[in-house]
Amino acid sequence: MNAEQMRLRTKQFTLRVLRVVAALPDNAQGRVIAYQLMKSGTSVGANYRAVCRSRSRKDFINKLGVVIEEADESAYWLEVICEGQVLDPRLIGPLLTEANELIAIFTTARKTARSHCPQPKPKG
Repeated sequence: MNAEQMRLRTKQFTLRVLRVVAALPDNAQGRVIAYQLMKSGTSVGANYRAVCRSRSRKDFINKLGVVIEEADESAYWLEVICEGQVLDPRLIGPLLTEANELIAIFTTARKTARSHCPQPKPKG
């Protein structure tokens, strides 16, 4: 998958998150989850775009770390929605699967980038 395809995929993830947030109940539980999921879910695509503008391999690796963290937090909130039966788990399951796939893809990319990075020389 090339960078443009991943940009589209992460944007689609954001749009799907927005639909889930809109479907959450308007009560204390729903509002807290909506706020947290909205922040993390919309950050995945936005931060991936920053990855695409990295200035160095180190910058690329660091920014990928942010994307992984946001995707993982999104997965957490989706799990809470499913396990807490806030929404029908059958509706949330495919988005949770996508979050986990994105985590795996970005984790692999970061490992690959790290393996190509020269190790710092020990001082002394």
